[in-house]
Amino acid sequence: MMKWVMAVMLTAAVICGAVTGRMKEVSESFLSECTSAVELSISLAGIICLWSGVMRVAQKSGITEKLAILFSPVLGKLFKGLRKGGKAMQYITLNLTSNILGLGNASTPLGLSAMREIEAEERSSSPEKASHNMIILTVMNTASLQLIPTTVSALRLQAGSSAPMEILPCVWLVSVCALTAALLGAEFFRFLCNRREK
Repeated sequence: MMKWVMAVMLTAAVICGAVTGRMKEVSESFLSECTSAVELSISLAGIICLWSGVMRVAQKSGITEKLAILFSPVLGKLFKGLRKGGKAMQYITLNLTSNILGLGNASTPLGLSAMREIEAEERSSSPEKASHNMIILTVMNTASLQLIPTTVSALRLQAGSSAPMEILPCVWLVSVCALTAALLGAEFFRFLCNRREK
């Protein structure tokens, strides 16, 4: 879907540039922004590698298993039927921890691993249909709670901000509201689907 959105945006930019007679500016913008995108990717790579490494160390040292057990009272209410301290719960914990640290890109492979483990543990009779636990994980991964917005702060620092972490109160408020609304929405639609099936 995103490739079509990007294709439409690029096409619209070229058409608007041609119609308004500003093709020179469009060409210059394409070239300069391509360079900026590469520079930004390289600058973010260090932060993502650092935290991905920390997550890997935590996983290898058994910390994630202990975290999964520690968070199990809360996560057990959200992810019903999964084994306490099991692999699925460990990957869910890692995914949520990386989201809390604001590492959106680093949390994606952990989320995919969590999905595979949930599927293996639940052994659903209809594999083409997402289970409730899969939906909750997707919702929590998309509207995640963030305590330390690492990626956004790095972007602000690169843009010249003198206080890149000053957005913390706003990030906390918005992420709590977004996560609450997302979970309530998921539960509401689950209730509607259950009623329809009856």
